[in-house]
Amino acid sequence: MTEIEFKFEIPAHRLAGLQKDLARAQTVRTHLQARYFDTADGRLAKNNAALRLRKEGRRWVQTAKALGDGPLHRLEHNADLGVPRAGAPVAVDLQRHDGTPVGDVLARVLEDEPLVETFATDIWRSTRRARLGRSIVELALDTGRVIAPASDGKPERVAVVRELEIELVSGSVADLVELAQRWSQRHGLWFSTVSKAERGERLRVAQQQENQGSSQEEEARAVKATPPRLRDAEGGKVSGAELQRAVVAACLAQILPNATEIAAGATAPELVHQLRVGIRRLRSALRELESVAPGRFDTAAWEPVLVESFRALGAQRDRDVLQARLQPRLQAAGAPPIELPQAADAQQVSSPGELVRGAAFQKVLVALIGFAAPPDDHAAEPADKDEATAVRKAVAQRLDKLHRQLRKAGRRFEQLPPDQQHRARKRLKRLRYLAEFVAPLFDKDKAHRYVEHLLPAQDTLGDYNDDVVAIDVYRAAAEQAPRAWFAVGWLAAQRPASAHACAKALCALGDARKFWK
Repeated sequence: MTEIEFKFEIPAHRLAGLQKDLARAQTVRTHLQARYFDTADGRLAKNNAALRLRKEGRRWVQTAKALGDGPLHRLEHNADLGVPRAGAPVAVDLQRHDGTPVGDVLARVLEDEPLVETFATDIWRSTRRARLGRSIVELALDTGRVIAPASDGKPERVAVVRELEIELVSGSVADLVELAQRWSQRHGLWFSTVSKAERGERLRVAQQQENQGSSQEEEARAVKATPPRLRDAEGGKVSGAELQRAVVAACLAQILPNATEIAAGATAPELVHQLRVGIRRLRSALRELESVAPGRFDTAAWEPVLVESFRALGAQRDRDVLQARLQPRLQAAGAPPIELPQAADAQQVSSPGELVRGAAFQKVLVALIGFAAPPDDHAAEPADKDEATAVRKAVAQRLDKLHRQLRKAGRRFEQLPPDQQHRARKRLKRLRYLAEFVAPLFDKDKAHRYVEHLLPAQDTLGDYNDDVVAIDVYRAAAEQAPRAWFAVGWLAAQRPASAHACAKALCALGDARKFWK
């Protein structure tokens, strides 16, 4: 079984309104009590899988879950155990999932390692069904607790659950997206990738750390980019639509978990950085892959929100770079202590959490997740040879154009105005991302070597851009803190040599062997 669903977090102050809205139609209320199992070292959790026994009314159900194809999808298999005899224990048994896709995942991950009970959940679920067009969608409101039991004299740990799941029962993903947008916009919800199992695992880890005498909470880990999963890529039978879908799904696989943590209040700079990288990769995909299946991207609706979000998140990133990279260099050069003043419009800029939870960002996220869902005819035949050849040709033309533009910019980089230099840096990023996106359509090893050749130039142009941005920041700061003029002068003095290094790095791209020829 493959689920197609959205899961949203509900702000505490919006819960009552959502409950009232849900109750406008007949609902069914069920008490769900579950026990979760994993290995002592958390193998299932580390592989985004879960195994549970859940009591639904009087019946028990054993459920296994794992990641599926894309951000909307989960592999799931349920084994109904019925109503046990009075006093009979209910035990977990992996063989109940034999012969299923999720059962294969569990067998591969566990390797016969023994299971232990790790945490429990106590949830009240209210469900109702809604019809939209020819589609039937189920809405499920979950409220309750995830509980890590007391251990080694320490009290139990509890996480509060307030979630709305919107699942497609039958019909089209487009109708599911429309309904999900309607409910998320109306009640201020935000999309979440954190499952109840993951909440429980975090409680368990925190409890273990406390038992070991550690008082430091483990920070959420930032998720980096991963390659797209392309069906039939090795046979060269990938359609333009499938390429677009798979690449957007890969971008979302980086964006969604980082956005989830930031929306929940995490502030680690690496989370913000990786979210920005994911957005930048997505914007590159929208621009560079439009030609392989024209008209499918809703760029007019998506791009403005992505641009605004990227820039707003970048304001914090620029200050982080100044503190982490440039301030030590300036101090080593003999700069006086510089306290950067707060920007005049700082109070008007949304925090990363506010931005990610915002209605505009969430609306675009929901639309993109819907776009990344496999089509209704997921088992359809792959693209024919002519279509696959046309896709490779369109991609090769984009790669070749970017490559030529960058070599040309390298020959003139030191004479280019700042905006043209910045454009060259952005083109270099787009070239790298596009090469990574389409590597499965060509020779992966050759594509990897080509990307490796781009990285030194990307680092060199990135450092140069940071210095250019810093000059403007310190020049503005000098109006209130004259000591900042030292930084302006020192950075300006480094600029010619840095520009020369950028030109040299871009010209070196001529040595990179094109993998798309």
